[in-house]
Amino acid sequence: MQQEAKTLKPGVVTGEDYLTLVKTCKEQGYALPAINVTSTNTVNAALEGAMNSKSDIIIQLSNGGAQFFAGKGIKDSHAAKVIGAVSAARHVHTVAKEYGICVVLHTDHANKGLIPWVEGMIEASEAEYEATGKPLFSSHMLDLSEEPIEENLADCERILTRLAKIDMSLEIELGVTGGEEDGVGSDVDLVDNNRLYTQPSEVLQAFDQLSSIGHFSVAAAFGNVHGVYKPGNVQLRPEILQQSQAHVRNIHDTDEKPLDFVFHGGSGSSPEEISEAVSYGVFKMNVDTDTQFAFSKAMAPYMEEHPKAFRYQIDPEEGTPFKKFYDPRAWLRACETSMAERVQQACTELGSAGKSIAASD
Repeated sequence: MQQEAKTLKPGVVTGEDYLTLVKTCKEQGYALPAINVTSTNTVNAALEGAMNSKSDIIIQLSNGGAQFFAGKGIKDSHAAKVIGAVSAARHVHTVAKEYGICVVLHTDHANKGLIPWVEGMIEASEAEYEATGKPLFSSHMLDLSEEPIEENLADCERILTRLAKIDMSLEIELGVTGGEEDGVGSDVDLVDNNRLYTQPSEVLQAFDQLSSIGHFSVAAAFGNVHGVYKPGNVQLRPEILQQSQAHVRNIHDTDEKPLDFVFHGGSGSSPEEISEAVSYGVFKMNVDTDTQFAFSKAMAPYMEEHPKAFRYQIDPEEGTPFKKFYDPRAWLRACETSMAERVQQACTELGSAGKSIAASD
């Protein structure tokens, strides 16, 4: 018989509350959508979709998304990536509780060249932790899968040691998730096919090196790719996740699913593939390509409905003002609504709909 889930205060969750949310996902057999955002509009759309689904959610930023959030006019791109991430985090902290759900704040792929970006965000969380007792973010990701595993895990160990002191988690990547995510990664056709599949021995190596330091999750490669690719390019093998859980469990005599897995490249996956991966301990699935498309596709019918409004301020024939149609709030709202609906679809497919553990008033 399943135990009733512990409830948490609505808003951003970090530290023990974050671990409670992860544990609940795994115990109840569902995963959370991790939605990449680039602006207050996309943040709000993601939160609205999760609220409408009564689901908790993960809000995350790539380095490019963070830079865009700060404004492309800032010439120092490194500074903009840190400032944008911090600005987005503060926006989410301000509004999240009003949506009545639990929100995880995370940052996406950071390869070796982006470690300074991660360290800049950690500095901001260290200052926040000293002032409030809580960090700005719930977790960060290092994607050092293109490095030798020894170098990958050495850098992960160093960063996790720092994060653990302020109640934050680290997501790592083992094996290569095909495709590209905001400049990190490479074309799936150029990656050695064997590297698209993480080996259980690698996962054990990470567990041995990191588990005593702090909490970490694993983005293991099982043939998944970023973006949407034509069928037949790769073959999903989620059983790799099951084999990795068993390998660690047998060596260390742990619980049934000692590893917290992440599903990258989730856009375009079938509900059956998603369900199987979740059954093997996936608590988080990244969704970016599909929500980008959902946001943008709403522009086409809006412009077709109001074609003159995007050419003239006033109708040249009738003299009618078009302000209420070209007002950015009007067409951006259409985009938000479309994206929110796609987030709801993700919540349904991942089984998180109706399962928020945020306490209601």
